Amino acid sequence: MTETLDRPPVRPKQDSALRSSLRLDVRLLGLAGVLVLLCVVGYITQPETFATQQNLSLMLRLAAAIGVVSVGMTFVIIAGGIDLSVGSLVALSSVWMTTVATQAYGPFVMVLCAVLVGLGAGLVNGMLVSYGKVVPFITTLAMMASARGLAERLSDRQTQVVTETGFTEFFNGDFLGIPALVWTLALVFLVGWIVLNRTTFGRRTYAIGGNSEAARLSGINVKRHTALVYGISGLCCGIAAMLVVAQTTSGASTNGMFYELDAIAAVVIGGTLLSGGRGSLIGTLIGVLIFTVVSSIFTQNNLDTDIQSIAKGAIIVAAVLLQHTTSAKRKGKSPGPPQSSPLSEPQPTVPTGSKS
Repeated sequence: MTETLDRPPVRPKQDSALRSSLRLDVRLLGLAGVLVLLCVVGYITQPETFATQQNLSLMLRLAAAIGVVSVGMTFVIIAGGIDLSVGSLVALSSVWMTTVATQAYGPFVMVLCAVLVGLGAGLVNGMLVSYGKVVPFITTLAMMASARGLAERLSDRQTQVVTETGFTEFFNGDFLGIPALVWTLALVFLVGWIVLNRTTFGRRTYAIGGNSEAARLSGINVKRHTALVYGISGLCCGIAAMLVVAQTTSGASTNGMFYELDAIAAVVIGGTLLSGGRGSLIGTLIGVLIFTVVSSIFTQNNLDTDIQSIAKGAIIVAAVLLQHTTSAKRKGKSPGPPQSSPLSEPQPTVPTGSKS
């Protein structure tokens, strides 16, 4: 009888967290199922070319740059923001790192330049949003136009060819049979996953996206954290610019066109709420792969690009409608705040104590 009394009772909130974790797992498994189904469709329509090593390597290379951008976009959207400038930041970073003066100092300076330009522009976005109190949509829209214009000014609207062979040889090479571009995406994704899942910074990101006022009252420096989140997005744009330059062996103000749309689409498909507070980097990665496979299927079947755009738009709308449906059901059935499973990202647990 004593042993029975000593056992802690099962709390309703724990049951709610378990049910929410199962829902998140099912959602990620569903996304993986969609990806597998698309691969089957691609194999059925083009059995001789789709499943070849050459095509698989090509799809992964194409997914690398937009995948890196999507990692940064996931941080921003989870924190309750939006970044429309990512494509222009990729263009600006690619142009700045391929100028004659920058290439003269070697590949290391080229890489450093791309990273610093992207990080600096991202921090400018973050400072304007957090300390300047400008709406993220307007801030990043202005940066989108300004960064693209600055890229055109620096390059004089000309394509700048990479003459530093060491840079292109490294990023276009293979390691253990896997392209260096794919290794870069895997490294960025792994670091992002650790930061979002296993650090206080990640928990605070979820908390700010879930309820910024509650996060502020709990002791989080919301303004500084928001600025850093946009800095991460800019940093990812700088890394993506390196991958684009390695693939095209050139820097141009037209690089990164529509990357903001593709990144937001991948994040939404991956299950991240546009309102913030909930998301998954694993889901974002699957979303990137889904769009990459869809593009490959359309290309190999010689379908027009306008049909591809229509299909992508339909997928995005379907994903948003699914989010609204599941959110409505969750509000009606789950009284407690949902928690995540080990497979997905942790949900907003507001830390207390000192400010970040």
